[in-house]
Amino acid sequence: MSEAKAQGDLAGLVDAFLKSYRDDPRAQFINKRYIPSRDEIIAVMRLLLELFYPGYYGRQDLTDENVAYHVGATLHTVREKLERQIELCLCYGSESGERATPDLPRCRHRGRRVTDEFLARLPTIRARLLLDVQAAYDGDPAAANLDEIILAYPGLLAVTVHRVAHELDVLGVPLMPRILSEWAHAQTGCDIHPGATVGDSFFIDHATGVVIGATTHIGAHVKLYQGVTLGALSMPRDAEGNLIRGTKRHPTLEDRVTIYANATVLGGETVVGRGSLLGGSVFITRSVPEGHRVALDPPRLRMVTPKVRAGEVGSVPPSAPEPGDVDFDI
Repeated sequence: MSEAKAQGDLAGLVDAFLKSYRDDPRAQFINKRYIPSRDEIIAVMRLLLELFYPGYYGRQDLTDENVAYHVGATLHTVREKLERQIELCLCYGSESGERATPDLPRCRHRGRRVTDEFLARLPTIRARLLLDVQAAYDGDPAAANLDEIILAYPGLLAVTVHRVAHELDVLGVPLMPRILSEWAHAQTGCDIHPGATVGDSFFIDHATGVVIGATTHIGAHVKLYQGVTLGALSMPRDAEGNLIRGTKRHPTLEDRVTIYANATVLGGETVVGRGSLLGGSVFITRSVPEGHRVALDPPRLRMVTPKVRAGEVGSVPPSAPEPGDVDFDI
C-alpha cells in the first residue's frame, strides 16, 4: 500500500469517527470541561488503604518513630487529590444537569467543605473496618490470622471500598462513589452499590459473584457467601415506559442473618428477619420471619454406570453393578 493511499484511508477513518460523534451524542465527552479522573480517584483509594491498614499497604517499614510523619504526609496528599476530584465531580454534575456552565467557585467551595467532612469521618470508618476484619476471622475457620484477612481476602477489600464509597454517596458526591464501587467489583468480583446501607461486623466469604443493590439495607453481624444476590424484582415503569427511580427496590436483612452460596433475595418489601438463615440456592421474594431457616429440599441425583469392554482403562470391576441408572439421595 502506498503512503498516499494509507494517508487517504486514515483521513477517511477520521471523517467516519467525526460523523459518528456528530450524529450520536452518546458515549462521548466533547465540548465539556469537567469530568473526574478515574486514575486519580483510584489513587486516593489506595492511599486510604494505607491509612486504614498501615504496614499492610504502601510502606512496610513503619515504626513508632515515623508513623506520625507517614500519616500526616498521606493525609495531605489525600486531601489535595480528593478535593480536586470532588470539585470536578460537582462541576460535572452541574454541567450534566440544568446548568450548562457550572459555577466553578461554588463547586470549589463545596468541594473543600465536603472533603473536610469526609476526612473527619475516616477514623470512624476505620473503627468499623476493624469490626469487619474481626467478623471475617470469627466467621471463617480457614483464616489463620487477621494479617491473612487484610492482605488476601477479597471480601474485606470489597467492604472497605464500599464503606468509603457509601460515605461519599451520602455526602452527595456524584460519579466518584460508583467509580470506586466498580473498581472494587473488578478487583474482587463483588458488586456492592454505594447506596447500600451496611451495618457493623459485615463479612462476605469468598466474595465472587455477590451482588448488593442500591437500596439494600443490611444490619449488624451479617454473613454472606459467594454468589448471593440481594436484588430487585421487575422494575416498575411510568406511563411513558420509563423506569421509576428512587423507590426501595432491594431487600432488608436484619441483624445476624446468614445467607449461603448462590441464594437470591429480591424485592424492596422483602425482609429477612433477625437471626434467620437462608440455605444455598434458595430463591426468596417474600419476607422471612425472625429466627427461621429456609432451605431447598435435598435434590435426587442419578448416577449412571458406563458400559465399557473388559480390559479397557476404566473398565468396570467384576463386583460393580450391572450398567444402568441408580437413584440416590444426598
